[in-house]
Amino acid sequence: MNEIIRADGRTTDQLRPITIERGWSRQAEGSALISFGDTRVLCTASFTNGVPRWMSGKGKGWVTAEYAMLPRSTNDRMDRESVKGKIGGRTHEISRLIGRSLRAVVDMKALGENTIVLDCDVLQADGGTRTAAITGAYVALADALEWGREHRFIGQKATPLIDSVSAVSVGIIDGEPMLDLAYVEDVRAETDMNVVVTGRGLFVEVQGTAEGAPFDRTELNSLLDLALAGTTTLAGIQAAAIAEAR
Repeated sequence: MNEIIRADGRTTDQLRPITIERGWSRQAEGSALISFGDTRVLCTASFTNGVPRWMSGKGKGWVTAEYAMLPRSTNDRMDRESVKGKIGGRTHEISRLIGRSLRAVVDMKALGENTIVLDCDVLQADGGTRTAAITGAYVALADALEWGREHRFIGQKATPLIDSVSAVSVGIIDGEPMLDLAYVEDVRAETDMNVVVTGRGLFVEVQGTAEGAPFDRTELNSLLDLALAGTTTLAGIQAAAIAEAR
């Protein structure tokens, strides 16, 4: 399977070039600019001491996320949703997905009554924006948690981050399972899937759709195997980025 060469020169089981630049935003408590090939997403983490009113007094923290695409992140300019006066369904869906993915690896009791909001803004889109956002947001989250510890909002011995989390797209194109789809591949995919996985290899979410012909169990297993291999590599890239001094 991996001998097939794609339009950009990759094999079917190969990720696009991935880079993570930590500390991109000087103001945010945590930030990361992540690139999946030509897809670029700026992820910032804002730390607030305190929680929403409905959580007050429970001794737990909260992590949530917002996602947006800049007007010229795509080939044609899009109107800002804030100008339209209505947030689109896709934006809501992806925002909730990012939030769920990050909460899966945070111990809310260890976080204490603190809130972290992840803002994921797509600067340039070439497929896989939601998976890039999740992968980059984790790095921003890790830095925001350390900021909270340094400023004594989080206990010095507390361990709010219990695992890593990353995400990748997979799909079937011309009958071949492929990893990390660029836009030109995504629009042609017979099956399109986004997979969110923890560093321990546990699934947080699997979003799969047969855009053309339905897929069978064997194809599903192939896609999940590709995704697990891809997220294992991504977890290593995240760990290397976090290990670097800011």
